[in-house]
Amino acid sequence: MMDTFACLPTFTRRHARLATWLLVLLALLVLGLGIGLRDPWPADEPRFALNALEMVTTGEFWLPHRGGELYPDKPPLFMWATALSIAVTGSVRAGFLLPSLFAALGTLALVMDLLRRLHGRRIALFGGVALLASLQFTLQAKTAQIDMLLTFFTTLGAYGLLRHALLGPAWRWWRAGWAAMGLGILTKGVGFLPLALLPAWYWLSRDGRLTPLRFRELLVGMGIMLAVIALWGLPMIVMTTLGDDPSLAAYRDNILFKQTGERYANAWHHIKPWYYYPLQVLPWAWMPLTLALPWAVPAWWRRIERRDARYILPLSAMVLIIAFFSLSAGKRGVYMLPTIPLLVLVMTPLLPGLWRQRGLQRLGAATLVLLGGILLAAGTLGSLGLPTLQALAERHDLSPWAWWITLGVVAFALLGWFKPRRGLLALTLWLAVFWVLWSTWGYGLMDATRSPNAMMQRLAAITGPDAWLALPAFDEEFLLHSRQPSVHFGSHTPIESQLERAYAWLQQAPDTRWMLIDQGHRDDLACVMLDEARDLGFQNNETWWLIPGTAVVDCQGDEDAAPLFVAPTSLPASRLAVVANDG
Repeated sequence: MMDTFACLPTFTRRHARLATWLLVLLALLVLGLGIGLRDPWPADEPRFALNALEMVTTGEFWLPHRGGELYPDKPPLFMWATALSIAVTGSVRAGFLLPSLFAALGTLALVMDLLRRLHGRRIALFGGVALLASLQFTLQAKTAQIDMLLTFFTTLGAYGLLRHALLGPAWRWWRAGWAAMGLGILTKGVGFLPLALLPAWYWLSRDGRLTPLRFRELLVGMGIMLAVIALWGLPMIVMTTLGDDPSLAAYRDNILFKQTGERYANAWHHIKPWYYYPLQVLPWAWMPLTLALPWAVPAWWRRIERRDARYILPLSAMVLIIAFFSLSAGKRGVYMLPTIPLLVLVMTPLLPGLWRQRGLQRLGAATLVLLGGILLAAGTLGSLGLPTLQALAERHDLSPWAWWITLGVVAFALLGWFKPRRGLLALTLWLAVFWVLWSTWGYGLMDATRSPNAMMQRLAAITGPDAWLALPAFDEEFLLHSRQPSVHFGSHTPIESQLERAYAWLQQAPDTRWMLIDQGHRDDLACVMLDEARDLGFQNNETWWLIPGTAVVDCQGDEDAAPLFVAPTSLPASRLAVVANDG
């Protein structure tokens, strides 16, 4: 196996084409397996699925809503893609993961094509495998969050700029790259990340090594990006400015200012230290490519000294992107996803040499021993009844021991077969096995724990399908799986005000109205007869009560409070509305 890289240059074009198709089939298996086998899981998936389902149900696409309430935290492009997938498949389960799948496949195609043009077919194939093996890339490809679609657009933007810089002039790709950045901004505000390529490009272009970077072309590109943004942004501004509803103006200000500049400069959540990305995120997010960094960094430095733009441009962009996100106090690990295609572009050409490094192979073997050993030990101890693990399993109604033991056994079996001298290969194959088992066995085990679908079915059986349900302090997954008419009281409304509204609403028709609330709010339920509450058990990290309207006594609800919001997923289109407290 150590001679594999030496043999691959003898590939004919036909062999390369066959290998490419086999890689495509592998990508479809690894990335697509499991679609339709699980519901959306928190934290973000139920929210975007609910946004998309409401678009399909109500026909209101321009301004996303969540439970009948405007959702101002993100632009709508990802929700549009999810709504289209749900509409085409006719199912949330079948459709909600498709945008991430197609975005991942598109990113894979772009990376492989650019590697082929810069370094040849052999390196392009290695690049495809390296991208699929990257832990965060495959994780996000199998997750219905915005970031995989954002990464596709940032990769397309980088592809267009790099095609023009390194292989150009290529004006069509230059323009396509700027248009992709505009679409990326309409997906998640940081779609401009490919602009991190420009400083090094300007530096290298001064001595004629690259296509010149001229101010006029930059203005044209900027105009294209702004024009794409304006396709949605201008109508949105007009609609929210001229409308009489103050919530429209709040939506405009939130999406234009709070979720962009304020979120970056004055973050209010996900606060992490400055070293969060390099020390806590990238070591696992870039795995297994992280293992090669001790050998890759000196090789990169030699290419930087030779002023090789194929390496300098992606490397400089990676460093600037990491620095950009590190400067903000608010940090999430998923923000590093757009760096992975850039890493693959600069790491893959080194792989033929790196593969022969005994130290790297043994490091891969040691990593596999660590991962397999942890899973095998945890699975064995859990199956033997270790109290700590058993208590955790009982709390979540989950017994993953056989799953973990299988993954541990596979790890050591692969290592025994390939030996430590091929440890990196064993680790890569184990990751493929992990994703296959995660997407089948893992989904089956975890879906009931992470999705309240079964609990909401039990709830509807208790109340009857026509009874109305109040959801104070609601989470999107409960609205998404509601089997009956449901209302809530504003996602950012203080819990005290929500409960005042809920009490008034429940007392208007106590025999046909119910409230679902987690037991952590026990102290806020002073005027509720809790002995009448139904304990629905533990779900989504909380224990839940179902409270009938008849259990609310001596409560002075605020009948003049803000409107209730009807959850569109529970009602036919003719009954969708924002309704007042009079029911």
